[in-house]
Amino acid sequence: MSYTRTAQFNSRRQSNWNRNQNTARFTSNIKLGPVTHTVLVALMITVLGLIYLTQATRATGYDYEAQKVDSKIAELTTKKTDLEVENARLTALENVGNSSVARQMTTPSQTHYTSE
Repeated sequence: MSYTRTAQFNSRRQSNWNRNQNTARFTSNIKLGPVTHTVLVALMITVLGLIYLTQATRATGYDYEAQKVDSKIAELTTKKTDLEVENARLTALENVGNSSVARQMTTPSQTHYTSE
């Protein structure tokens, strides 16, 4: 029986190994050329770019929603201010006293208060 060394395993005797170091070195059987490495790097960059783009578009979508909410808040604030002004105008005592309804009212001839 003969013993042959393979390219996948190198023993401690072949190289300068010290204590507490790995003594087995494994090499891959699959050999890739420079074109394959370039293609794999390009694929990884493409995948990372697509991940980045999905995250960026998601953030942009949130930005559009926030902008819609901000515009709705501004619109409702303007409506509230207009309603406050209208309320103040309608409830002003001078306007109430000079209104056509107030002019048609008459003062009572007699008032009677009962206390119970």
